[in-house]
Amino acid sequence: MARACAPWPWRFGRGWSELELRTMLDELAHRPVNFDDPPEQMTVEHGWTVDGSHDSLGFEPEGPPLVKGLYAHARAGLINYDFSDPTIVEGHFDPEADPQGRNMLLELKVLGFRFLGGCRITHLREETEEGMTAFGFRYDTLAGHIERGFEWFLLTKDHQTGEIHFRIEAHWRLGDFPNWWSRLGFRILGERYRHRWRLRAPARLRHLARDANTQPLSEPGMLAHRGDLTPQRSSEPLSD
Repeated sequence: MARACAPWPWRFGRGWSELELRTMLDELAHRPVNFDDPPEQMTVEHGWTVDGSHDSLGFEPEGPPLVKGLYAHARAGLINYDFSDPTIVEGHFDPEADPQGRNMLLELKVLGFRFLGGCRITHLREETEEGMTAFGFRYDTLAGHIERGFEWFLLTKDHQTGEIHFRIEAHWRLGDFPNWWSRLGFRILGERYRHRWRLRAPARLRHLARDANTQPLSEPGMLAHRGDLTPQRSSEPLSD
């Protein structure tokens, strides 16, 4: 059984400083995944919600991906979490961390409220087989997250047609909430925001594939806040 941990903090109207985020990100190393079911049992029949999307990002010439083409740009946008709409879910992570096993803080934003939750990249897929190249990762939610489950983000190129696809597949259920009203609010508004996020994610990645983000992941020694609408964060915690 996954070990229980206290829910992550929440705030209204403002986020967290660089120092606060780094402290909480370091804590993720000690937090386990918050579910025990094997993937084959995380189905609708067993009480899990299964959703996602499958979209075309465009075309390249036939054959393996180009060095600086749509696939390569989309791959960078995927691993840097640039496909996530930061007005809904913003990711914070150490840009120096190896993608395999990388911990991330997800900052969920709903009607001015902000909720933090931890996740970990537990599976990394990169392969070329006959007729297809694929890259992607799966992250699992950690103890204290308001959701339980995992999510796959997978990029593929069909060598025969040159078409590039982006697929999201999530298996989840409700997790740990800081209070009763946030759980109720998620039940009412959660699917609306998830649907909006899923619609925007492939559109953002499609844009990045055509116009790659050339900005560095972060300032030296700082966490990555890709897509952050206010990237200049103070180094000291804000007073409550």
